[in-house]
Amino acid sequence: MSVRVLLVDDQEMVRMGMRMLLGSAEGLEVVGEASDGDEVLDALAEHPADVVLMDVRMPRVDGIEATRRVMSLPEPPRVLVLTTFDLDEYAYEALRAGASGFLLKDAPLAELAAAIRHVHAGDAVVAPSTTRRLLSQFATPGPASASPDPARSARLDVLTPREREVLALVARGMSNREVADELVLSEGTVKVHVGHVLTKLDLRDRVQAVVLAYETGLIAPGDG
Repeated sequence: MSVRVLLVDDQEMVRMGMRMLLGSAEGLEVVGEASDGDEVLDALAEHPADVVLMDVRMPRVDGIEATRRVMSLPEPPRVLVLTTFDLDEYAYEALRAGASGFLLKDAPLAELAAAIRHVHAGDAVVAPSTTRRLLSQFATPGPASASPDPARSARLDVLTPREREVLALVARGMSNREVADELVLSEGTVKVHVGHVLTKLDLRDRVQAVVLAYETGLIAPGDG
């Protein structure tokens, strides 16, 4: 069964190009489009999708608010944010709003198609090191990152000491293999720990785990 994709971008030429590119990718089907965030929910109601390709910088309703609206649905599709810049505070805010990752608009077709498939499968598509760079850039004093909230920090109390270690290393940009090497564990054991962290903290994927690690103060910008 094909992965159903909804395109959201205020530039018609961009949507047209994306539709043509994705139309040639095996296992993907563009089912609908929206020209800005205000049209997203109506477009999804008319064209149910598995993955929303969401531009962040749009007039009227931007991709951040649109992502929040999508994630408020009872069974929301995954959101993959498209951004022009590698380090973009809009992309960071979109991750906080519930997006499963972000990708540059000039990514090759193979990378874009693979990202959509990964997101559909429940994975985060942002490489941990890229997520770390993004968060380190924008997890600085300001609206995007206030001081650690004690209530948020208390969420981590459900984790075992080992699970906190794993979360901290994941948030520093390490892959499961690198975490395994650091803690002298098997990669399979690390995957189990990551799964427990996501379940206990009610997180969808490791992108949300990284964001939470910064917001609770488990690690700080520049760590690692």
